[in-house]
Amino acid sequence: MRGRKPKPTNLKILNGNPGKRPLNKKEPKPTSTPSGPYCPRWLEGYAKDEWQRISKELKDLGLLTDIDVTAMSAYCQTYKRWREAEEKIEKLGLVYKPNAEKNYVQKNPYLTIADKALDQMHKYLTEF
Repeated sequence: MRGRKPKPTNLKILNGNPGKRPLNKKEPKPTSTPSGPYCPRWLEGYAKDEWQRISKELKDLGLLTDIDVTAMSAYCQTYKRWREAEEKIEKLGLVYKPNAEKNYVQKNPYLTIADKALDQMHKYLTEF
């Protein structure tokens, strides 16, 4: 597919349909239970907290349905990875000495983990 991904009709409606183009009335509507998808049992810690933080609003906006559980779970796990990496960076600093005998410093490897997780989080969030 070339060009931008098409925006879901719900998102166009929320934005006031700025392009004033006709809305797709035949767009598939994924089914969802009235309460929407539940947080998977295997999510823990920061991942579970993040699910609970954003899922209600996404459900209310019609942007989180039963088919989104995998993508949402992956986002939440990535969020957890980012938070844990940030805690390590806070504790260990941006640089460290890998060898106490040699006088040089290296970039903290948790910086790479945090940066990669942020990039992945952004990609997941564009799906919603």
